[in-house]
Amino acid sequence: MTKKDKYTTWESLPDVLTAKHLSDYLSISRRRIYELFQISVEYGGIPNFEIGASKRVKNSDFKKWLSLRKQEKEEQLKVD
Repeated sequence: MTKKDKYTTWESLPDVLTAKHLSDYLSISRRRIYELFQISVEYGGIPNFEIGASKRVKNSDFKKWLSLRKQEKEEQLKVD
């Protein structure tokens, strides 16, 4: 994959993700990703860890986070 390619498929994502990877995959801004990093995981924030001043996300944690968001949305639609 070249540097200009976007991460748009699950298979294209590396094991440790950056805000850029997440923004490309979710098609939202990096600013919004950083906002989600600041929110507590219990309230829907993306679980992350720091390496120096950089935030990173384990691929497996991101996959769980996506599944939970989808499940929450499905449950919300059932109630409405």
